[in-house]
Amino acid sequence: MQFTAAQIAMMINGKVEGNADTAVASFGKIEEAQKGQLAFLANPKYEEYLYSTKASIIIVNETQELKQPVEATLIKVADAYTAFATLLDKYQQIMRQQLTGIQQPVYIASTAKVGDNVFIGAFSYLGENVIVADGAKIYPNTFLGDNVRIGKNTIIHPGVKIYHDCVIGDNVSIHAGTVIGGDGFGFAPQADGTLKKVPQIGNVIIEDGVEIGANATIDRATIGSTLIKAGAKLDNLLQIAHNVEVGNNSVIAAQSGISGSTKVGNNVMIGGQVGIVGHIKIADGTKINAQSGVSKSITNPNSAVTGSPAFDYTAALRSQVASRNLPGLEKRVLELEKILKEIMEKKNA
Repeated sequence: MQFTAAQIAMMINGKVEGNADTAVASFGKIEEAQKGQLAFLANPKYEEYLYSTKASIIIVNETQELKQPVEATLIKVADAYTAFATLLDKYQQIMRQQLTGIQQPVYIASTAKVGDNVFIGAFSYLGENVIVADGAKIYPNTFLGDNVRIGKNTIIHPGVKIYHDCVIGDNVSIHAGTVIGGDGFGFAPQADGTLKKVPQIGNVIIEDGVEIGANATIDRATIGSTLIKAGAKLDNLLQIAHNVEVGNNSVIAAQSGISGSTKVGNNVMIGGQVGIVGHIKIADGTKINAQSGVSKSITNPNSAVTGSPAFDYTAALRSQVASRNLPGLEKRVLELEKILKEIMEKKNA
């Protein structure tokens, strides 16, 4: 499938400089792209490739100044990186629309409802009263438990398991191996030292526009719902415990874990390998540095924290500077003690 520079510019609200009829059929990195491919330039450190690349079309920032002639057709936009992401999304949507139908073998309960233009891959299981809305793609080896709802144009990648009663919104993407709705980790200690399991009868709700990476686990609520709000982006290998709430457009990097009933605000950024205890609140706009351990609520919006236990990022940097200076400070203290001792000896002589 080919697109001309004029067609691409229309999709991303760009301005063509060069031959508007130049066509491309695939994408390439600017340093490796060949004739017939489209590339983009957003990072200035790759600017040298703008003049040597073989790409036929290049998306660049409208502020880009040319230091020498460029062979490729340029499409100038306000933000090249965002425009390229938009273009990839549109391309992906076009390709997905071609994938429809139900492969065999699958199991679809008689009470399940499947919408129009849906794809269901082989060896998938759709339980009682499952609803799969229009345009959804369910890839092979997927399990959808009883009463699960899948929204419009949502993509469930291979091997995903979604337990009973969970609700997935529109335009959600869940990557391979992720488990949604497993039991929360709840046990009541008994007098004899044993642990009695607390039944987990809630569910998980994933709102619109969420993306969840591979091999993540999001546990169902004990009562009520574990909630991932619209626009949140969750990386691979995460653990989200029962009754957690993750706010709108928040981002969580790989190998992080959030304990039960913690409420993460909107537009929060959580780095990799962060651990957050249960029953606390993280204010809107908070930034948590990688490998931090958060042991108490963060109440001030737009805070930045680091360390374990995590505390103010700027204060932490000052502490690190002070720590690095300790050997020199110790030497100065010893010198001062020596001078003071000599002064005292002379005074007492």
